[in-house]
Amino acid sequence: MTEGHILLADDNPDFRRAIEETILRPAGFQVHSVGDGLSALTLAKELRPDLVITDQNMPSLKGTELIRRLRQDLPALPAILITSDGSESLVAEALRAGAVDYLTKPFEAEQLLAAVGRAQAESRRWAELAQARSAAQTSAESLERRVQELEALARIGRTVTAMLEIDEVLTTVVDAAVRLTGAEEGSLLLLDEDSGQLYMRASKNFDESFASTFRLQVQDSLAGQVMETGEPVILDASSPQKIKTSYLVHSLIYVPLKVRGRTIGVLGVDNRTSGNELSHDDLPIVSALGDYAAIAIENAQLYHRSEAERKKLETVITQTENGVILVDPDNRLLFANQSACASFDITENALVGRSVVEVFDDPTLLALFRAPADQTLREEIELEDGRVLNAQRTPIEGVGQAVVMHDITHLRELDRIKSEFVTTVSHDLRSPLTAIMGYAELIERAGAIDDLQRGYLDRIKVSVEHITNLVSDLLDLGRIEAGLDAAREATPVSVLARYAVESLRGSAETRGLQLELSVAEALPMVVGSPIRLRQMIGNLVENAIKYTPVGGKVRVEVFGEGEQVILRVCDTGPGIPPGDQPYLFDKFYRGSNVGEDQPGTGLGLSIVKSIVDHHNGRIWVESKLGKGAIFTVVLPAEDGAA
Repeated sequence: MTEGHILLADDNPDFRRAIEETILRPAGFQVHSVGDGLSALTLAKELRPDLVITDQNMPSLKGTELIRRLRQDLPALPAILITSDGSESLVAEALRAGAVDYLTKPFEAEQLLAAVGRAQAESRRWAELAQARSAAQTSAESLERRVQELEALARIGRTVTAMLEIDEVLTTVVDAAVRLTGAEEGSLLLLDEDSGQLYMRASKNFDESFASTFRLQVQDSLAGQVMETGEPVILDASSPQKIKTSYLVHSLIYVPLKVRGRTIGVLGVDNRTSGNELSHDDLPIVSALGDYAAIAIENAQLYHRSEAERKKLETVITQTENGVILVDPDNRLLFANQSACASFDITENALVGRSVVEVFDDPTLLALFRAPADQTLREEIELEDGRVLNAQRTPIEGVGQAVVMHDITHLRELDRIKSEFVTTVSHDLRSPLTAIMGYAELIERAGAIDDLQRGYLDRIKVSVEHITNLVSDLLDLGRIEAGLDAAREATPVSVLARYAVESLRGSAETRGLQLELSVAEALPMVVGSPIRLRQMIGNLVENAIKYTPVGGKVRVEVFGEGEQVILRVCDTGPGIPPGDQPYLFDKFYRGSNVGEDQPGTGLGLSIVKSIVDHHNGRIWVESKLGKGAIFTVVLPAEDGAA
């Protein structure tokens, strides 16, 4: 027997496992566990557990702050704080935050279970108080019979419209019609399109054999009259009918079932014996139930059609080799196909509705889901088996977010081989290029040359200089990708940004551009290579200057946000076509709207991306044609540095 649902939050997985498997589950508790405070806060709001047990020192959110925020959102949820720090100040802080109990590590199983018992008692007191308030409110309400009927009708309406099984819907409607009107019998007749007859689809207090074989011609019948006119019919006890109903009744109400202006059937209640008349007062109730039935029938039919299409689509997505994960706006799982589950070694069933932080452990994947929902992002995820997945997160309006993952392991290997080849060739090209440049300069010193020869030499020098720059970029990229720049130190990004901007200000003024710099005060430092970080900033600013037309503006912003330093380079250039943006950071790739006369190697942004990746950062671009581009770099700040 399950004693209750407990959410356990502790950053030590071994401690969580020990508490869960040796103490709580053997005691009959259902347990969910997480490793950080923010995940615990999210999961508590979603699962609404009976108790939260949290450690004090956790990433993202400390235990006392977690308890304080839980008390604000879920005041009836008890919480127990556990910690290695047994100071009186922490005890006081925990109690002020709203903890119902406090345990100091290490503790015995009996101590934890006793604290859980006290917390459950506190929870029961809250529940009893809520029940007492509910009982007091219920006893204070006194409604007249008609109001009670209308409320019952509303409840039935909500229930009926929520059902998708047609037989269950129609049976519920007929039962409600008989109960609310006090009739002896009820029936729901639908039109058979093939025969043109009405058949009894649902009934109350009719003989089953009679109901199953009942057929009624539309012509010369009360039900047929309702079908043809679309108006209800009422009979009282003074005019018993047999011919038009095929069975003797003393009072009867028939109402039409209409869908999109077309009558598809009839809902009826009747009394075969006298003394219990149906009246016009009962007509609104039966009419409302008829409307509910018509809506429910249409909903059920639409649902079955859409469900069939959904199953086809789900089969296609399930069988595809690409991993697909779909979540709602609260990051609860809606769908995960077999490939996605296999990639992250997920073998559990019933994943739908669970939070992604509870199902997946990969930090890169979780970061994709936690990123701002209005951005399309791409990340590479390295799996434990050595495979590499290219994951694209796409927001879907009205649904949530979808992550599609392609296996690019073979592409990474090809890229590695290509990079090694290019680096080797680039290194070997340096010596002959130096020799060519040297001999070209010696030709001018060896004797007089004419203007035509000097022009040829100038072209040789320009070409050799272009190839030399390309080789230097390739070697730079190779060093960065190989991780040879391993030295790291606390670096002020704001200072590097000022140096980069000032060094390029002359180039911007020459092109008639306005170059602006905005740096926030008291920015935290980042741990990295100052040379590479300055190179990264310089490449971004130089690119913005290169592609911004005369009279435009380039703006560089540096600011902090949480534990991150953000660099943003904005320009008023021609923008980047949407089809080019996913490939913008690939080697040698240049935008389709870049002119052939525009100098460049197509390696600048590849170098920027590699530098950002090797500093554990992220970079993306936002751009619309004709409205410029915004490059955003996010770098993790050094802990405690300001």
